[in-house]
Amino acid sequence: MDQQFSNKRFGTIPVFFTAISTILGAILFLRFGFAVGTLGFWGTFLIIIFGHMITIPTAFALSEIATNKRVEGGGEYFIISRSFGLNIGATIGIALYLSQAISVAFYIIAFTEAFEFIFKFFADSLNINLPRQVISIPSMLVLGFVILRKGANMGVKLLYIVVGVLFVSLLFFFIGKTEFSEINGYSIPAGNIRDMKDFFMVFAIVFPAFTGLTAGVGLSGDLKNPARSIPRGTITATIIGMLVYFAVIYKLTISVSAEDMLANQLIMSKIAFLGVFIIPLGLAASTLSSAIGSVMVAPRTLQALAHDSSFPSKKLNRWLSMGRKSDNEPVNASLITVIIALIFVALGSVNAVAEIISMFFLVTYGSLCLISFLNHFGSSPSYRPSFRSKWYFSLLGFLVAIFAMFRINAPYAIASLILMTLIYSYINAYHREREGLESLFANALFQMNRNIQVYLQRTANNKKARDWRPSAICISKDSFARVRAFQLLNWISYRYGFGTYLHRIDGYYSKATRIQATEELSKLIETYDTTNNHVYVDTLISPSYTSALAQAIQIPGISGMENNMVILEYDKEKPENLQEIIENTGLIKAGNFDICLLASSRKDINFRNDIHIWIDTRYPENSSLLILLSFIISGHPDWRKSNIKIFETCRHENYEETRAGLTELVRTGRLPITEKNIEIIKEEAGLTLKNLINEKSSTAALTMIGIDIQVLKRKGESVLTGYDGIGTILFINSHSQKDII
Repeated sequence: MDQQFSNKRFGTIPVFFTAISTILGAILFLRFGFAVGTLGFWGTFLIIIFGHMITIPTAFALSEIATNKRVEGGGEYFIISRSFGLNIGATIGIALYLSQAISVAFYIIAFTEAFEFIFKFFADSLNINLPRQVISIPSMLVLGFVILRKGANMGVKLLYIVVGVLFVSLLFFFIGKTEFSEINGYSIPAGNIRDMKDFFMVFAIVFPAFTGLTAGVGLSGDLKNPARSIPRGTITATIIGMLVYFAVIYKLTISVSAEDMLANQLIMSKIAFLGVFIIPLGLAASTLSSAIGSVMVAPRTLQALAHDSSFPSKKLNRWLSMGRKSDNEPVNASLITVIIALIFVALGSVNAVAEIISMFFLVTYGSLCLISFLNHFGSSPSYRPSFRSKWYFSLLGFLVAIFAMFRINAPYAIASLILMTLIYSYINAYHREREGLESLFANALFQMNRNIQVYLQRTANNKKARDWRPSAICISKDSFARVRAFQLLNWISYRYGFGTYLHRIDGYYSKATRIQATEELSKLIETYDTTNNHVYVDTLISPSYTSALAQAIQIPGISGMENNMVILEYDKEKPENLQEIIENTGLIKAGNFDICLLASSRKDINFRNDIHIWIDTRYPENSSLLILLSFIISGHPDWRKSNIKIFETCRHENYEETRAGLTELVRTGRLPITEKNIEIIKEEAGLTLKNLINEKSSTAALTMIGIDIQVLKRKGESVLTGYDGIGTILFINSHSQKDII
């Protein structure tokens, strides 16, 4: 414990210096002149504002999250992984690490631009065109050696030096004078804006300047008090960086012409006092400081990823997560980072990669803002940061980050998202046990659901829906013996309806039955965990079937609308609980519910066969529900190859009238039932309805029959039996007639 505490050795200043040295980096010296020359002062002013519409909300979001829970090693990765879950966190973390590692190469290559006079001397005097690698590779090797040998302590000490040089170079830049400023004065013309069609092209070039704000967060594992140092260092660096940007573009605008800015990438050297010497020195200091910041941060991200077993090899995770015994310095992760940086330095240019780097940084920033927004929206009692941002800042940062990705380079944005999807799929394949997005979205979904439910309840009395849809409850204690009831509820709930499946547990509520209910609910969820499951599953403990029904029909519907249908199920071949079901139909009818009695057959359902509906003109309310429910069930993918077939019996003299009426009902109701699938059967002496059904529906996948509850209570089980020639049957009793519109 003492050793671990001693490793927490940094305060706020290293966070600030790491961030500000990256913010005031290569882009400031090499590309801001180009930006002002292209867009003018006010165009570049808008670039800075637009960039900080991402960075300031991100800085606030980071500060907020960091003061809510202790941030350990890994900085941004730690925050994202502990909010989005380890699998998604690792996906973003790997992309973030690669961006940080390649950024080291980017800054080292930019560092060589400070030695332009050497390359010019060899080219002009000796006619030798030296490759940039003559300086960039040795510089990378020296930097790598220092970091591997001395670690972050030496890196922070170097930062103090280079930030000091950077400060002096900027000071000399601001006190410099030019003939242009003496002639034209120090005011900015109101119309100093041009070529706004190139706005996002210029933004793409200068955006890496904005990616430094989170650099200091990567030191989180080495901070004495991350909750204090991260907000102070990050926000201060972001605000000061923005003010320096404004000052630099103002100085450029009043000091030189747009043509000169476009012609010379080191135009600052023409403005600064002793600029020929001080600006290359400042460029060297800024790029070197950015490289130092990145080479300190990237290994810590990689080490944190390995600590969380983000890679498929246990040996690799163990090796990468190892720290030096004396100071826990991630030497192995640093070695990999230096090797990756060397590879890109050797290539000589990372211009094409720079936009991909920007994509990954934008994904990271957008993720941080989204985490903050969801935590605000979710209103979890455990979210109590001492620094609080505003939800609309966080939402703005997220939306602008996504917008910027596609405006900078849409193909790269899509490629980045595809790459991250592939990485996530791979990680998820060998870490299936880890939590995913639901851990973060749960509170937000709870709040959204609550608000919707309250709204629907408040407006229910004032607004009556014209169209009917089922909101069904199914109660069964045979969930693990038969699946037909759950299947039926899932068919109903797939597209048009809503369903709640209640697994009944006999007994009084106690610790033992509660534990049983929890275990059996987990088993049910696992059993029915498929992409085609649209049913809410729960358990119900009750000492009797009647009390279970009384409880169930009083619970609110999960959709926000009242439940209007109850589904009860029994074994068609061994109807042991059928009498109990019949005795309780009166209780259900008292609540004005539609009733579905499912007689589950042990015969397999052949979904290629048809759904048969038997209509009785004496019960028009049943007929309308039979037709609508068959249409709803047929919307499930299981039934995509089946048809609905309607049967109705009538007297000889009523045949044409009955057919015409039923055909018109199907046509005006726009139901997917062809006229050839409507069969009107003339009644004949000695031919019972049950015999007809057994004959006509012997091959049906599902047979649906209307029943009268009063007749059922009077005649008992005989109403539902005698259908031995057919498979699964759904008996229907409708509370009221449904409009088929």
